[in-house]
Amino acid sequence: VQLQVSGGGLVQAGGSLRVSCAASGRAFSSYVMAWFRQAPGKEREFVAVISWSGGSTYYKDSVKGRFTISRDNANNTVYLQMSGLKPEDTAVYYCAADERTTIVDAYMGPQDFSSWGQGTLVTVSS
Repeated sequence: VQLQVSGGGLVQAGGSLRVSCAASGRAFSSYVMAWFRQAPGKEREFVAVISWSGGSTYYKDSVKGRFTISRDNANNTVYLQMSGLKPEDTAVYYCAADERTTIVDAYMGPQDFSSWGQGTLVTVSS
């Protein structure tokens, strides 16, 4: 599957932003989808994941209640709606997909995903 990420940008602290990931290729609904982020000088970290049907979602503790992951299987797109943004949310956000994953939880890492989008920069100013 090929992933195209869009929607990043500059936002003030407390603001909102939505990033999108459009997938092409094999059946989108068979993929577990996730968002990761990587801040300058730091490792890539898990942000959120959503199951094939969208029925299960998990989040990094620090974004719970502020971020929402969702998917539209009819349009092959996954979204990350971010609100209450903080300067520490500043990072490049990556979309990831995998069709072999059998466990979906908040402890997933980059090694659990085989396909990646190009990333989009989200900058939160204080």
